[in-house]
Amino acid sequence: MRWFDGVKAVAVAMALTAAAAAPAQQLRPSLEDSFRLGSGTGLLCRVQSRLTDPAMATMFDRAYAIVCRDAAEPVGYIYALRTGTDAEARLAGLRQAKVECGATRAAVTIADIGSVGKWDCGLRAAEVAYTVYAHSSGDTLYVAEGLTGYDSALQLGLRTIYTDTMLPGELSIATTGMGDEAAFARVQAGTLDTDQALAEGYRRNNSGNYAEAAEFFETLLQRNAENGGANSNERAGEYLINQALQQSNLGDFETADATYARALAIPSASPTQLRLRRNFQALHLLNQQRPEEALAILDDGLAALMTPGAEAEDAAITSDTSQQINSGSEFARQLGGEESERLTVTERAIILDAQARQLRGAILRIQGRTDEARTALSRSLTEIATVRDGRVRSTARLRAQALTELAEIDEAEGSFASAEARLQLAVSLLEAQYPLSIASSAAKARLAAYYARRGATDTALGLFAQVVAENRGRATPRTSLENQLSPYFELMLDEMPTNPGLAADFFLATETLVRPGVANTQAVLARELSNGNDEAARLFRQSVTLTRAIETARIELARLRGIEQPTSLTFQRIAALETELAELTEGQAATTAQLAGFPRYQAVSTAALTLEDLQASLQPGEAYVKLSQVAGQVYVIFVTQDSVLPYRPDLDADILDGRVTLLRETISFVDNGQRLTFPFDVRQAFDLFTELLGPVAGRMAGVDHLIVEPDGGMLRLPANLLVTDEAGVAAYERRVEAGGDPFDFTGVAWLGRDHAISTAISARGFRDIRNLPPSSASRAYLGFGENSRPRARLQRANAELSSSYSHCTWPLEFWRSPIAASELQTVRRLIGSDPSSVVTGDAFTDMAVMQRGDLNDFRILHFATHGLITPARRDCPPQPALLTSFGDSDSSDGLLEFAEIFDLKLDADLVILSACDTASAAGIAASRAAGVTGGGSALDGLVRAFVGAGSRVVIASHWPAPDDYDATERLITGLFRSGQDVSLGEAMRNAQRGLMDDPATSHPYYWSGFAVIGDGTQPVTRAN
Repeated sequence: MRWFDGVKAVAVAMALTAAAAAPAQQLRPSLEDSFRLGSGTGLLCRVQSRLTDPAMATMFDRAYAIVCRDAAEPVGYIYALRTGTDAEARLAGLRQAKVECGATRAAVTIADIGSVGKWDCGLRAAEVAYTVYAHSSGDTLYVAEGLTGYDSALQLGLRTIYTDTMLPGELSIATTGMGDEAAFARVQAGTLDTDQALAEGYRRNNSGNYAEAAEFFETLLQRNAENGGANSNERAGEYLINQALQQSNLGDFETADATYARALAIPSASPTQLRLRRNFQALHLLNQQRPEEALAILDDGLAALMTPGAEAEDAAITSDTSQQINSGSEFARQLGGEESERLTVTERAIILDAQARQLRGAILRIQGRTDEARTALSRSLTEIATVRDGRVRSTARLRAQALTELAEIDEAEGSFASAEARLQLAVSLLEAQYPLSIASSAAKARLAAYYARRGATDTALGLFAQVVAENRGRATPRTSLENQLSPYFELMLDEMPTNPGLAADFFLATETLVRPGVANTQAVLARELSNGNDEAARLFRQSVTLTRAIETARIELARLRGIEQPTSLTFQRIAALETELAELTEGQAATTAQLAGFPRYQAVSTAALTLEDLQASLQPGEAYVKLSQVAGQVYVIFVTQDSVLPYRPDLDADILDGRVTLLRETISFVDNGQRLTFPFDVRQAFDLFTELLGPVAGRMAGVDHLIVEPDGGMLRLPANLLVTDEAGVAAYERRVEAGGDPFDFTGVAWLGRDHAISTAISARGFRDIRNLPPSSASRAYLGFGENSRPRARLQRANAELSSSYSHCTWPLEFWRSPIAASELQTVRRLIGSDPSSVVTGDAFTDMAVMQRGDLNDFRILHFATHGLITPARRDCPPQPALLTSFGDSDSSDGLLEFAEIFDLKLDADLVILSACDTASAAGIAASRAAGVTGGGSALDGLVRAFVGAGSRVVIASHWPAPDDYDATERLITGLFRSGQDVSLGEAMRNAQRGLMDDPATSHPYYWSGFAVIGDGTQPVTRAN
């Protein structure tokens, strides 16, 4: 239901500034805490006001930091300082410790300013250029300085502050694409004054950027813990409640509960705190689709939310209370030298109560109590209007939500003109305060859906196309985006028979729903290797590695600071990590600045992959099948070089997931600790093929190579085991009824029998990986496996420095059953005389793999060992790893883990993971520990790690690799029996056919589990 997506975005507490709404283009930079720098579809840099910069000497001085995506610290600074106060000398003194400048001042011309002085400088700690611009006008000295690689940002920022106007302009800066919006938000939060960061956190929440808002409140929590103060508990309560809201908005309900419990443990009877608690609980329940419980919370009194022991009368709002709190714990905020009047406690309480009334009205509307709902919603709007004549900027989202709910009632009652007017006003409010935001896009989508229902098809299609364009390249929560676009997909399918051009728009819409994780990592690899393995690629990889190292260090630092009973070793480790983090941050910014010297890594905007682009990348005899799960429905688009067919299969997401689960349970199922295989349900596999691909079965006759981009349930199932013909199913059923072997599936028409199949993560990723040059490695093959049996129980030297889940270790028995090296030796022999190597026994340790300096000399890497993917215990998170031998040093733990694999430096055409479940997810914990985001979807585990390490294609398994009948060894070695220059997809099909045709191994458990992830048209082996 669209309603649940709408209400969850409302802020728990209002931003502290009260200002009149103004269109984005009319905003004055001097009056903003933070603003976007430049224009274009990609948000690359922001300018942040600095209220405590040491360069400021008078109340009229202003200072700003420039923060850019993929840079872990500010890349530049802008100043507007009063002359006559030795401003220029003061700045020179401040930069002297880190920057060395020559005495020569050049004159350059910058648009909107005129002649500007320029100094060419350099960092003292690294060979990185640094630029200083200065211009005096009247009684003000304007200065922009920073890393030369960000020169376009320095100049545009200087022009913006000088003219006090939001100027258009595109930035030409280096970006790896590695850092996500949340990491960018964390850098921004660190550059703002505490009050500014709080207001900005509310703005991010109100604009729908929940992940970014969470980073602001997390940063505020850390600052509060470090700085303390008389009101630290009150502030911590507010920060925790808002952090819990972001976690709930993002669907992490268990974590939200835990965070809210921390807030509830803080004693408080504050009028604001109690209202924050009430509204959070209601919103949290609504996010979980529990409206009746939410309504009960809203109907209860505030006293029910008080911390035990607090006095009930303290919750009352009186003029004395308002005056006391405002004078004691509220801090005035300087904006461009002017004091901005702040909301009083009474005003905040009115707005929070109006929010509660709006939520109540939304629930009543859903329950069909429209008269009560209209009264509550109208009263909410009236109450908002009483606070400073309704000019409080941060209430725009709340007003828009109430208007949307009223529009729903109007439409249901046939008041269409009123409904349209309310929806249009909601869009206008959000466009004025949060332009190009998730919230404004959602409002446009609701208006577009209304037009679609009213038959204004062209208007609806135009608005939906805007929503897609605005969400391109933006980390919109997928559930939110699905709800916004669900009516769009249905509308396009309805109109496509008379407007076939909508197929291109349909494809663009599906591209906004690509799951993050391995798709992002694949895009980063494609950028790194796009022009070969040169110095620029080395710098690119160094920047990516530093970005991940910074995230890893931050996570470990937060863990150490959270230890309840720290030891002296803990404090030593904290100090060392703080130093390391500072060095990593400086090094990363400097590396990215150096990368700016290579034009291919300069980002101007985010371009969409179009249907035409995809078709141009396909070869004759190929088809691309893209599945998209949208708000409970499943959509498919079938693309060849010269044709396209979008459609909605005759099954929804729940049915698809159920069918996949049933099929997987006949392949590999654990019962009382025993892994079992049952006769495969070929009838179910045929029905699933008919439902999913039946509409294009006729078009597949001439397709030899099928590229499948799965979504939903199909992420857990290889497409090759779908059954394409009912005759083979009927023959199997007759044979079994006559007493035949139910595990003999010879004669069944498997999809993978007649088509070489590749698995794509995204259409862009497939296209980009296909266009990469092949590996430049000089050696063909490197195999790892057959770990040595452990001689004693080994563990990490210091439990405190290891994972927080120290009990989540694997039994030593796993190391006592190594996989024989015969598979590796056979492959090495089949490859021939090309220099190759196989590493086994004591030489195959995790440390030995990580310390090898020649991994990028091999085109193929092959691991034949145990994969430890599922959690060691039920209360443990997944920690994907490959099992190795134990080393002699304390640093070796017998596991090549997710984060360690990411750090390997490969230049591989192919990595083969001949181990169990290697196509599984990594989990959030393992992904964060590796310094990356995502990790919740299949293929986000070891596959992602090896792509990140530098492999173009990965072969991975969807279930445990079977040992019976030497099936896995026969399959993997069979890849190399087809001969040189045979495509990987064709070689896999040939090897699978050999197992399909053997009654003993014809069950899909033996031949179907391994998938080619990437472009299967590349040859298995290449001539050197």
